[in-house]
Amino acid sequence: MTWEDSYAIAQELSKSLPDINLEDVSLMMIFHWTLDLPGFVDDPELANDAILASIYQEWYEEVAWL
Repeated sequence: MTWEDSYAIAQELSKSLPDINLEDVSLMMIFHWTLDLPGFVDDPELANDAILASIYQEWYEEVAWL
């Protein structure tokens, strides 16, 4: 996975952190959790607020459907 895979990242975060209240999640938390995901291989320096917000939005929408 890379930073461009916001939907895939959101799915993995949703699976690995099922009890997280998304209202308490910061972009920095998403950054660190994404780096810890198995299969994530992109450069941490490429992350920015827009990318992290996109992951958050995808995650929020993923949880809303459950």
